[in-house]
Amino acid sequence: MSTSKTLRKLEVVSPVPADIDIANSVEPFHISEIAKELNLSPKHYDLYGKYKAKVLLPVLDELEGSGDGYYVVVGGITPTPLGEGKSTTTVGLCQALGAFLDKKVATCLRQPSQGPTFGIKGGAAGGGYSQVIPMDEFNLHLTGDIHAITAANNLLAAAIDTRIFHESTQSDKALLNRLCPPNKEGKRSFSDIMFRRLKRLGISKTKPEELTPQEVKKFARLDIDPASITWRRVMDVNDRFLRKITVGQGPEEKGMVRETGFDISVASEIMAVLALTTSLADMRERLGKMVIGNSKAGDPVTADDLGVGGALTVLMKDAINPTLMQTLEGTPVLVHAGPFANIAHGNSSIVADKIALKLVGPGGFVVTEAGFGSDIGTEKFMNIKCRYSGLTPQCAVIVATIRALKMHGGGPEVVAGKPLDRAYTTENVSLVEAGCVNLARHISNTKAYGVNVVVAVNMFASDSEAELNAVRNAALTAGAYDAVVCTHHAHGGKGAVELGIAVQKACENVTQPLKFLYSLDISIKEKIEAIARSYGASGVEYSEQAEKQIEMYSRQGFSGLPICMAKTQYSFSHQASEKGAPTGFVLPIRDVRASIGAGFIYPLVGTMSTMPGLPTRPCFYDIDLDTATGKVIGLS
Repeated sequence: MSTSKTLRKLEVVSPVPADIDIANSVEPFHISEIAKELNLSPKHYDLYGKYKAKVLLPVLDELEGSGDGYYVVVGGITPTPLGEGKSTTTVGLCQALGAFLDKKVATCLRQPSQGPTFGIKGGAAGGGYSQVIPMDEFNLHLTGDIHAITAANNLLAAAIDTRIFHESTQSDKALLNRLCPPNKEGKRSFSDIMFRRLKRLGISKTKPEELTPQEVKKFARLDIDPASITWRRVMDVNDRFLRKITVGQGPEEKGMVRETGFDISVASEIMAVLALTTSLADMRERLGKMVIGNSKAGDPVTADDLGVGGALTVLMKDAINPTLMQTLEGTPVLVHAGPFANIAHGNSSIVADKIALKLVGPGGFVVTEAGFGSDIGTEKFMNIKCRYSGLTPQCAVIVATIRALKMHGGGPEVVAGKPLDRAYTTENVSLVEAGCVNLARHISNTKAYGVNVVVAVNMFASDSEAELNAVRNAALTAGAYDAVVCTHHAHGGKGAVELGIAVQKACENVTQPLKFLYSLDISIKEKIEAIARSYGASGVEYSEQAEKQIEMYSRQGFSGLPICMAKTQYSFSHQASEKGAPTGFVLPIRDVRASIGAGFIYPLVGTMSTMPGLPTRPCFYDIDLDTATGKVIGLS
């Protein structure tokens, strides 16, 4: 057991109580104590109450010359709708490394969206005795980052419609005069952000009155094609009725009606920018470069063209700092950014990982989680996140459960909210063995990146020893460095000590450099097809709309970006019902969009929606406040 002052010995009980009850039973350390263990002084962070703090980016500059710790990513097999405990395993592994193996460790997690928290899946703080606390603060507003993203996203949406509205009723000269109003001396001037547009247009003049009529038209009139607008409004709620809406129906906006819709906030490009940025200056550039649609001439229109890039950065200036929290056993956690892995790139931020790697230093461990199965979360971690960060992981963990493997072996459908079929709670080794084809493909795909792969079998009470041995044997046969059974949900870090030892050995014995799945200099279609082959597809089919978008983005010079597939998390294929390791299917690309500021092209596979809906019985039925104590109850 480590001698760190902030480590806490857990008093575990059986059966395991509800997550919120465990979280509420532990009094967290003041966050300044956790910061002290990472050698952070008060000048390095801003307190947000007693148990949260924002770690400030200048920490990175101070630590620039110091070495990094080991870098570990946690992915999973293709999950059931219940989830297989990936966040729980990430936290449990870190509790084991810090509280039992005496390693300096930091967990890097995404901030949960309130959509799933109040919808089907519940929160994402881990579970049982492997959680981030306070879990109610973690799962709800945290330090307001998602609210900042929502505000910034919707400010840009308002700017788009407003610009179209004003351009429709004004001459070029009137537009210029309003965009560059006279000062007290009667002189007009360009604001700083306008010089970005002037430079992009190749206009070197510095005063509005110097512009020719043709230049006035080019500068002042964006001439946005309403049909080309890809920027949608967002909110952090699952609301299926906002997927398609019309705007501009007020009497003042007569004739300006257009069809649009809402996405969930975590699908916003601004969320992806936050996750992939490397500095405040880099974030400012990325926000300004975001493309919202095209002009009628087919040229991309950016946030800076609309004059709003600087204002977006102001709204995001605090959100760029990761939030420091703690696990149940007192190890540090950095929470930052929260893109979904099925409709976005599904990883926490680069800046949080970079700060954490410096803080733990050589011999320490940073463990970060990639959303859903390794086919989407880990793939995007490697091909998008690691490209932009320049960081190299040494080990990838793949979380598996007997329950999910039985489903992939042909077991009955698993439905959230319904009792599990008896097949999942009684021994059936052959069903498990049949389902290991899914695990094997995840192992081979992940190994191809040059990392050592450790399989973590998240054990449930109904799992038999024969079933667990079958998974371990299948994992080793498929090329895993090791495969370990874990009980961290029931026992905290103590239940993941063997996993911690396996991960340490895997990191110390990595022999290959990081290899990407595709190079950036091939075409958009070739990149899509490389990813599709990793899913098991025999080919790719593009809709007419997808073909049109690929041609346009290639013409506009965006073909050198990586690919972020928007695909169901419940199958390697586009059909959620196709379990195991399907092959020979043709992957349908319905549409292709671009997040130019974030830095990727994202194809929409099949019927993926960027705004989830609520089920008949959402999680919110169970959530309430104990008005006597002020504590949240029923949060999972």
